[in-house]
Amino acid sequence: MSVETESRALHGRVRAFIDKSLTAAACESFDSLACALARFQAEHVPVVRAAFRRAGIHPADLSSANQIPAIPTDIFRLRRVAAHPENLDTRVFETSGTTFGKPGHHAFRELDTYHHGALRWAEQMLWPDDPRLRVVLLACSEAQAPTSSLSYMLARFADRHGNGAWFWDGERLDLPGLVAALTIASNVPVLVAGTSFAFVHLCDTLSGPLPLPKGSRVMQTGGFKGRSREVAPTELRASLSKTFDLAENAIVAEYGMTELSSQLYQRLGDAGDRYLAPPWLRVEAACPETLALLPRGYEGIARFLDLANVDSSVGIQTADRVIVDEDGGVTLLGRLPGAPPRGCSLSIEHVLTADG
Repeated sequence: MSVETESRALHGRVRAFIDKSLTAAACESFDSLACALARFQAEHVPVVRAAFRRAGIHPADLSSANQIPAIPTDIFRLRRVAAHPENLDTRVFETSGTTFGKPGHHAFRELDTYHHGALRWAEQMLWPDDPRLRVVLLACSEAQAPTSSLSYMLARFADRHGNGAWFWDGERLDLPGLVAALTIASNVPVLVAGTSFAFVHLCDTLSGPLPLPKGSRVMQTGGFKGRSREVAPTELRASLSKTFDLAENAIVAEYGMTELSSQLYQRLGDAGDRYLAPPWLRVEAACPETLALLPRGYEGIARFLDLANVDSSVGIQTADRVIVDEDGGVTLLGRLPGAPPRGCSLSIEHVLTADG
C-alpha cells in the first residue's frame, strides 16, 4: 500500500470517528485509531520515528494511546513533520512565534479532515442551537494570511453560515465598517469571532457600547504575543460583555495552535473558564521534568493526542500549563516562563540527533 493510499484510508477512519463519536453510533476506540496513526507516522515521518526510538517503544508493540511519544511543538520549527513530500502539500500553516529564529510549519496533504473536525466541534460549542448567524470577523482574512490556521478556520465558519465580513488586517481595525455592519437593522444574531488583541483594540477604541441582537455570541482566541498591552481573560470577557451588551456566558474562548488540527472551547452558555476538547482530541498533563503523564487534577504541561493530525504527529507536547479534571475538562494556566521545560529540551535534542 502506498503512503498516499494509507493516508487516505486513515483520513476516512478519522472522519468517521468524528461523526460517530458525536452520536450514539458505535465507532472504533480512540486508542486503536491513535495507535494506527502513530504506526503510520513512525514509518513515514522521521522525527516521529526518532521519538519512538528515544522512548524505547516499538510501534508494533503499542497497545494504548498514552504510550505514543509526543513531539515538542518546537520540533515543527526545526524539522519538517510530514509523511508526504513537499510537492504534495495542499497548505502549510505557519506559527507566529520566532523561537529558534524561525516560525514553525505544519504541512497538510489534505484539509478535509481539519475542516470537518473544526466545523463539527464548532457546531457543538459555538452554535449548538443551530441558528442562522451573521458572521463578523476580527482577524486577518484567508487572503491576507494564507498560512494562518485561524484565518482558514474562520473562513470555513463564514462559508458554513453563507456570509462573512472581515474588519482586522493584523494591525488596524476598520472601525467605521465594523460599526456599520453591527448596527444594521436586523434581528439576525451575530457571531463575532476574532483575536484577543483585536478585541482589546476594539474595546479601547469604541466611545460607547455596540449592542448585538438577541442570540448573538462572541468567540475570542489567541494571546498577545509581542504586543504592548495584555489583558487578563476575566477582564477581557467582562469588557466584551459590556461592549456588546451580552451575558458573559455568551463570550466563548477558543484554544488552538498551528501544530494541532483540533480545537478546545469553552461551551456557549457555560459559566467559568473550563475548556472542553472534542472526542477526537485527548488532553493530559505531563511532568515538565520527565514528560511522564500525571494523574487527573495535577498541574502539568499540556500533552495532546490529536486524531486529526493524520499526516504529521498524533502526539504533541507543549509548554502550556494545564490542569485536566476527571471529566477531561481543561483549565489553562498560561505558558511556563523562560526556556523550554527540561523534559522538552531533552526530547528536542534527542529527536534532532536521531533524525539528524
